[in-house]
Amino acid sequence: MRPCVAVAGPGRASAREAELARQVGVLLAGRGAVVVCGGLGGVMEACAAGARSAGGTVLGLLPGRDRASGNPYLSVVVATGLGELRNGVLVNTCDALIAVGGGWGTLSEVALALRAGKPVALLGSWDLPGAPSATGKDHGPVEVATPAAAVEAVLPSS
Repeated sequence: MRPCVAVAGPGRASAREAELARQVGVLLAGRGAVVVCGGLGGVMEACAAGARSAGGTVLGLLPGRDRASGNPYLSVVVATGLGELRNGVLVNTCDALIAVGGGWGTLSEVALALRAGKPVALLGSWDLPGAPSATGKDHGPVEVATPAAAVEAVLPSS
């Protein structure tokens, strides 16, 4: 089964955040991962565009009920109708999470992923200490400086 890696970040991304997200998408596609995102604009759209440009698959989990509201780079669109609660679906769908930049929604996705014991890489995102997971083991997010380091943190080379 192909790994699923969520990429989270602000819907209104800076040019730098968008470029980092695009590079992450390209690299994840190159490693054969399915990119999972919130399906809207900003970091989500930039990452999806990068992944698709490299022949990758992108699953968009939209907050609303209209599948047409997703960005044009999504391969598969799920209109959850859950609003912000879709963040829990995203975390339960992925094997790992990369946060690029960050807003409150991104922080919730990072927290949920850490709580679920999933690997989390922070690329220009929140400065967070280690967090106990649902498994009871302490672990924290990995702060990284480049898109390549983010992908390596969540999909280590064999």
